[in-house]
Amino acid sequence: MQLFINFDKITHVFAQAASEGRFQLFEYETYEVLSALGSESVPRHHLLARNHRLTSELLAQFLEEKVVLKIVCQDVVHKSDVGGVKVVPRILGKVRSESRRMVDAVCGNFASFLEKNGNQDPSLKEYATLSRDELCSAINKKIKGVLISQFLPPESNSLGNELLVSLRWTREFGMVITAGLGGTDTELYAERFRSGQAVVSASTADVSGEAFFEIFKKTIAYEKLSGQTRGATRLISDEQLVECFSALIAVGNYFSPLNDKAPYIIEELEVNPYALVDYEMVPLDGLCRFSEPFSPRASRSVQRISYLLHPETVAVIGVSSTKENFGRNILQNMIKSGFPKDDITIVSPGAQEIDGVKCVKDITFIHDSDLIILAVGARQVPQLIDEIIDNHRAKSVILISGGLGETADSREKARQVVEKISKAHAREQGGPVFLGGNCLGVISRPGKLDSFFTPEMCSPKRRDRDAVPVALVSQSGAFGLVRMTSLVSGDPAYNITVGNQLDLTIGDCITWLADAKDIGVICVYVEGFQDLDGLHACRGIRKAVQNGKEVLVYKAGRTPEGKKATSGHTASVAGDYVVCTSCLRQAGALVADSLQEFDGLANMALSLHSKKMSGYKVGALSSAGFECVGVADALESRDSSLELPLFSTETQQRIAALFEQSGLANIMDVKNPLDITPAAPDMIYVESIKAMMQDEGIDIIVTSLGSLAPATSDILDPDSPKGFTTDKNSLTSLLPELMAKFEKPLVVFNDAGSAHEPINNWLRQQGIPIFNTSRQAMSLLARYTAYRNRIQS
Repeated sequence: MQLFINFDKITHVFAQAASEGRFQLFEYETYEVLSALGSESVPRHHLLARNHRLTSELLAQFLEEKVVLKIVCQDVVHKSDVGGVKVVPRILGKVRSESRRMVDAVCGNFASFLEKNGNQDPSLKEYATLSRDELCSAINKKIKGVLISQFLPPESNSLGNELLVSLRWTREFGMVITAGLGGTDTELYAERFRSGQAVVSASTADVSGEAFFEIFKKTIAYEKLSGQTRGATRLISDEQLVECFSALIAVGNYFSPLNDKAPYIIEELEVNPYALVDYEMVPLDGLCRFSEPFSPRASRSVQRISYLLHPETVAVIGVSSTKENFGRNILQNMIKSGFPKDDITIVSPGAQEIDGVKCVKDITFIHDSDLIILAVGARQVPQLIDEIIDNHRAKSVILISGGLGETADSREKARQVVEKISKAHAREQGGPVFLGGNCLGVISRPGKLDSFFTPEMCSPKRRDRDAVPVALVSQSGAFGLVRMTSLVSGDPAYNITVGNQLDLTIGDCITWLADAKDIGVICVYVEGFQDLDGLHACRGIRKAVQNGKEVLVYKAGRTPEGKKATSGHTASVAGDYVVCTSCLRQAGALVADSLQEFDGLANMALSLHSKKMSGYKVGALSSAGFECVGVADALESRDSSLELPLFSTETQQRIAALFEQSGLANIMDVKNPLDITPAAPDMIYVESIKAMMQDEGIDIIVTSLGSLAPATSDILDPDSPKGFTTDKNSLTSLLPELMAKFEKPLVVFNDAGSAHEPINNWLRQQGIPIFNTSRQAMSLLARYTAYRNRIQS
């Protein structure tokens, strides 16, 4: 597709404004940018400056019976909210009088707004201490005039027939494009509609115009604009939308810090709305903020994470020889994890040996260790970092220490540490990588490394069991500690807590794990990304998915920061959380909505990662009618719709024969879900599951454990080590075999109460995805099935 973008013209508009000390364009200047960007047309307009006189000749260029008046003031962005937009007859005297009236109204209304909200926007701080009269006077001086614009009646007055399109620079994801329902009710649409229906966002660095159009097609906005709703007509072609998105993406990538030749940086460019008139996209309102160029954060050598997770030599600083402290706990955990004592060195001025591990007097005895673990006070950290970097004492470092950036007093210290580390990365060798500070540590089962500073009694490890092929990356140490035990079938192969991300980031860890051959599922907990690390994480996620892995993310912090923004609508409808989750999903992550869902999806992914997911057709069975109803009622989710198809003729015949052999044919129907009588023995369950597994019209099997059915063989037994007794032909005993034998996914639920948890827990340890209710099983299955089918397509 050919684009018609004049980058030099856009640069000239920015340079002209910057020469006046402004980094926010007036609306008529934004029209110039949009024209240079390739917009098909912009409204006719004329700036009626404060010291200019309106004449009949000037007004004659407007052909319609009405014109639109808009206040022109750098600080007044939401013009309609303060009386700064008005449609008036195209009559010379009326335009003059309404223009003057508008200036006075805006001064008073904007002053009232500032009195209530002025402290929320740093760009308006100059008004903070002014009295009411002083506010009105200051605002009046800032008003440049009134913009007279062409009046364009909408093609349709129905809901949702205006379009919002914008670019916005975000600290975490770089330049982001957003599109969706536009107009003055944009925020209302975004709030009332489900996420991803009213507006969608994507990083311009990782999306094309065509790809973003495919994302946009899933919105209500596209349904309205393309005439898919009842009584509607198409207002715009797909080609126009693709061209618009492609041009904005190209401009966003050009005026981006990621382009080291960018003359300026676009911070925000928004059109709200585009009017759709006779198959033309006409911008009716636009704003643009920009800045001088700046450089993104220096990159790190992700390959050096291998030394951190698979070290051959480790030095620990901060181990007490006389008491239990963080350093001593780390040492003991290292020994218990199986790391060879001969390959550990302790830096301790007064001890010769601690817990059978040799000590050296100071750090100068450490030379090019694969890993140094610093478990010392924050005051000692800068000096130790200098020593490590300047004298090449380690390839990687874990900073357990807090007190670096968590408080206002420590931020300067953290800044100095980051600056030192960044300079080392700029060297030819790249310098050591640092994990933390304020992190719990790292567990690497493949590397026989356990640097968690918690004692064993706080975090018992399942060292007697093989690690499961899961990596857990967490910004919170406590989250990593707790969620490690939430993986019911075993500890994760890697448990990485990143802390403050002074150096290594969540994106770095995901990128390294994307190539880890012993990992199938990556689970991530993130509170906030470092500069551009959201974009880095998305690229790591995309790489992991391409390598056949699944990535599950929980993003903490849902506060819509943009609600308080005064520059444009985009930050309100696509705030930090919305942009973050949108970008992560588009990269290939499954984003959990709650911690409970995160746990359930993690265990489901762990159990079903190797299974074939080929569709949405579910075969279900239970001995309880309410469970069958529960399965049917939970087919729909926000991501997908599961189905309960008819069994094939062969499957119906096989199951009917089972009922006949058991003398149950007169009381049981062969239908999906299969409502099995409580009088049915285990064999009915087992053979019915096998029949469904072999039914080509069934993609997934969901079964109740039947614990409430008296004819089954699993019996609670408090005196048994397992907490229950069974026999070799029971459903519980045979489920692991069924799971291993067939490639179709099998999900189990057991809604029999807490007394039956011993049975559930034993199955979980065998790798069976088992849940406590049919609703929980089905809702998680719907999300996971949609995810697997999406990343496989």
